[in-house]
Parts: sequence; C-alpha cells; structure tokens
Amino acid sequence: MLTPVTSVPIPAILEINKGVLTHLGDILQKYNFQNVVILFDDFTFDTFKDDAEKSLETIEADMVMLPTNLDIQDLIKLAFTMPRYDVVIAMGGGSVIDYGKYIAYSRRSPFISIPTSASNDGFASSNCSIHVDGKKTTVPAKVPFGIIADLEIIQHAPTHLLLAGIGDLMSNITALYDWEFEEKNGVSHVNAFAAMLSKKAVNSFIRTPMEDIKNPIFLKELISSATMGGIATAISGNSSPISGSEHLISHALDKTAAKPVMHGIQVGVATYIMANVQNHRADRMKKVFERTGFFEYVKNLGLQKNEYIEAIKLAPSIKPNRFTFLHDPTYQEKAIQFVKEDQLLQSILQ
Repeated sequence: MLTPVTSVPIPAILEINKGVLTHLGDILQKYNFQNVVILFDDFTFDTFKDDAEKSLETIEADMVMLPTNLDIQDLIKLAFTMPRYDVVIAMGGGSVIDYGKYIAYSRRSPFISIPTSASNDGFASSNCSIHVDGKKTTVPAKVPFGIIADLEIIQHAPTHLLLAGIGDLMSNITALYDWEFEEKNGVSHVNAFAAMLSKKAVNSFIRTPMEDIKNPIFLKELISSATMGGIATAISGNSSPISGSEHLISHALDKTAAKPVMHGIQVGVATYIMANVQNHRADRMKKVFERTGFFEYVKNLGLQKNEYIEAIKLAPSIKPNRFTFLHDPTYQEKAIQFVKEDQLLQSILQ
C-alpha cells in the first residue's frame, strides 16, 4: 500500500523587508482581510500602534494590548469573548506572538505574526509556549498564515535579542543529531524532508557574513532560516527538527536556576555543550558564537556552572518519552565532565 502524500501548511504571506509595516494594509487587502485585530504587548502598543494604524486606512482594525503572564484559560476565554475577525495579528516578542497564535488556533482563524525581534523561532513555528497550571508548556497551534518582518524594526531590537535568536537557530544542528540518535535506538523515526529543511536552514545561515549582526542581509537570513525551521516542525508533527537535548537543558534551567536567562541564550550555551558531547560540528559552532559576539555577551551574565550540571542531570526527565544523547547515561556523564573541564566554559560559567 502506498503512503499518502503529506499535506503541509506553509505561510501564504512571507514579507521580510525594510519598511514592510507601512504596507500592512496593502498586504491584508490582497488577501481580502477587512476586519482584523492586532494584539500588542505594552511596549509594542506604545511604540508601533500608531504606525500600524496609519497603514490600515481602509481596513477595520481593533488594537488590543494584552497583559503579560496570561495562562491558557485566560487565552481561551479571550478567544471566545472577542468578536469574530477575518484574521488575528500579533506584533511583538515571543509571548504576545504565542498568545495571538493560540487565540487564532482556538477560533480557527488565520494568524499573522509580526515579530519585532528575532530572539527565537516562535513567530514561525507550529506550536506555542503557554502557561498551563503555572508551568510553561508547549501546546499545539498552526504555522502562521503570514509572517511580516520589518527589518528596520528588528535592526533596532536590543543586541541580546538577536544573539538569543542565533543561539536558538544553531540548536538545529544538535537537535538533528539527537533525532538521528533516537532513530538508531528505535525510539523515533526521522522525517527526511523535515530534517533536510532544518539542516538547509541552519547551513544557509552559517554561510552568511557575520561581521555585523544588525546588517539587513544577516537579519533576513536569520529570520528566513528560523521560518524554515518552523515549517520543518509542521512537516514532522513535532519539535524534533529544531529541539533536542540542548532545549531540555534550557527547560531544566527554567525550573531550577536561581535566575534563568533568555531561552535562546540558554539554548545557545547548551548547544555548544552538546555539539562537543556529540562530537559533531563543534568547531563550526564555536566559530559562529565567537564571530557574532554570542560568547562575549554571555560571559557577563553570571551563569552558574553548578546550575548547568544540575540541568544536565534533570534534562532527561523533562521529556522522558524521548531518547536524546542526554538520555544515555554515558553521554550525560560526558556532558557533565565537559562543563567541568572545557576551557572556554570556564570563562563563561562561574
């Protein structure tokens, strides 16, 4: 019996250019969206609401500022008490994008993300991170109908947000190696097309000039590569193409560290650790983090060595159904020894 051809959702709108926010109304008209809601966090509401309104002269739009720390019940209530819109749009960083994505998913409405930074791949992925019973939980959603990234806005994002995005994207390398490891151990099945797309995404990024991470060419590549990673998760039906042992370390740090730092920063450090544990493209990883200034930035964060060691020990319990390198006690011990002995990490971890 032949396996049926897979139907994969991809964004119908993909606009990554300077000044694209000023054309938002034209883009929405092209797809016959006449009645829209734009969700903001407090910063993006104050900073970009007027610009968004200016570009929507012929479109009926509600501008809504969402509070922080909404949980899944808040979002479900909001989804079913707000009016019906042709499309739900969210503009901002990770949280408001996730909120908008989940609201749109709950109402079966199209969703457009307008990221104001590139700190992670959430603006393009098929799931979102929401508080459920007080704990950050990955819940299903859909790949956005549209992604609109204004490079002029993202250029002005704080540097550490871009560095977090670099850390998150580079984790594709270790995540894919974990996925192959799982398949070899009979725990998972690698979707070849999803793996190929994720690998192509990070390899394309690695070949980009890195002298200036606020260069529009660099930013466009970072956003495009993160978008491809998001599509890879839709193809595979899970996060394996872009999330492996390095993400488990970050999730463990979120639970145990005295002061967790940004997701992409934690993931980046964990990716460097795991690339060396896997003995796979570790030199390339180091060069990217050196050239972009990632390592220089994290040296000043006061990250704690003992917290990373404890996170490595806890990591397998975060997703016990998986079998990454850290689920193997031999490699887990190798990771702990690497944290204790690696010369570079000694300058980063206190």
